[in-house]
Amino acid sequence: MKNTRRDFIKTSAIATGGVLAANSFIVPGAYAAPETHLKLALIGCGGRGTGAVFQAMETGHPIKLVAMADAFRDRLDGSLKPILDKYGAEKVDVPEDRKFVGFDAYKHAIAEADVVILATPPGFRPDHFTEAVKQGKQIFMEKPVATDAVGIRKVLKAAEEAKAKKLNVVVGLQRHYQDNYRKTIAKIHAGEIGDIVGGQVYWNDGGVWVRPRKPEQTEMEYQMRNWYYFNWLCGDHITEQHVHNIDVANWVKKGYPVKAEGTGGRMVRTGKEFGEIFDHHTVQFTYEDGTVIHSECRHFPGAANRVDETFQGTKGTAYLSAGNHGVLTDYTGKKLYEHDRENNINPYQQEHNELWAAIVNGEYKFADAENGARSTMTSILGRYATYSGKVITMEEAINSDINLFPDTLAWDATPKLVPNADGFYPHAIPGKTKTV
Repeated sequence: MKNTRRDFIKTSAIATGGVLAANSFIVPGAYAAPETHLKLALIGCGGRGTGAVFQAMETGHPIKLVAMADAFRDRLDGSLKPILDKYGAEKVDVPEDRKFVGFDAYKHAIAEADVVILATPPGFRPDHFTEAVKQGKQIFMEKPVATDAVGIRKVLKAAEEAKAKKLNVVVGLQRHYQDNYRKTIAKIHAGEIGDIVGGQVYWNDGGVWVRPRKPEQTEMEYQMRNWYYFNWLCGDHITEQHVHNIDVANWVKKGYPVKAEGTGGRMVRTGKEFGEIFDHHTVQFTYEDGTVIHSECRHFPGAANRVDETFQGTKGTAYLSAGNHGVLTDYTGKKLYEHDRENNINPYQQEHNELWAAIVNGEYKFADAENGARSTMTSILGRYATYSGKVITMEEAINSDINLFPDTLAWDATPKLVPNADGFYPHAIPGKTKTV
């Protein structure tokens, strides 16, 4: 049965910033914390996963890291060392038999824990989240939560199961846990600048790392080591990175767009080392009430950077950014509200503070997975529009059966996308590429 457009854009917990209404959904005893410590497993031992473990430890709750999983042993070892150096054996107990390496490693690590951190490249997130829910674990998972519509549907299904089991799920769209966003958007929703009739969201910067190919690598290993540049793993930077800003637009609008159109391509990042992804996307997202939000992201080294969100209401404007900005202004220039930028808690830390407090107290408070999936799907809708050059509806997008994930996961298996004889990867051509 297909998901209808109305089903997709139906508003739920998104308007509250991802946190379920306090008290009405708290279930004392939904999770009984052990007397000594909570057992934590890390799935995906890169920089973000390692940072998330530090943030979990810094909550001050009785937590012990007991298992780790990654496709690569060197990544696991590189993550464990700084964690062990800082927190010692009292908080870190990951012996050899709880260091899991390979494509199935996540299943074994999840089984060892009470709480899991899912921080692999996002293409793996649907399967890892589904397994964590199946095993009944409390979950922190990084954004984005999938890279295509097939994965999104899997996450949405698991999200319903997580709710039924009363499992806390926090997604790393950390602006939902950032004070300036919470307070400023609450005022927008209270009508301070009237009805939202337009907006612009940006993530424009110079780009990210490149990991050169090594002669001994198989194609599968190369793509996984250089995962940012392959859509089955990353989803392109409109999904991996710009999802933050797109999610803010959805939060402000209390819903999700019904269609998208846009343009994109490869202008400055054209080498074979950049895989298949674009270096710029410009999208117009149209919401059910006719509001159009302009979305822009690019990776142009040396060009002007901009990472923020602006919105226009019938009575004034809003400006927000991760730098703790939150400003509302009327059309005479008078400031209606300005967030105090001093002494704000780091939102990466705050999301863990709130999650772990709920777990320790035996409360069910967080169900971020549905909004995480729907905002991720919004970014994928944008990619479908820029890659195809077509106007794509959300209904068409969410029901796409184009599956980017490899048929087989093995080091000697062949991903669906491979380079040509000159080492260049095929990439989307607007007007020719099919996305739905």
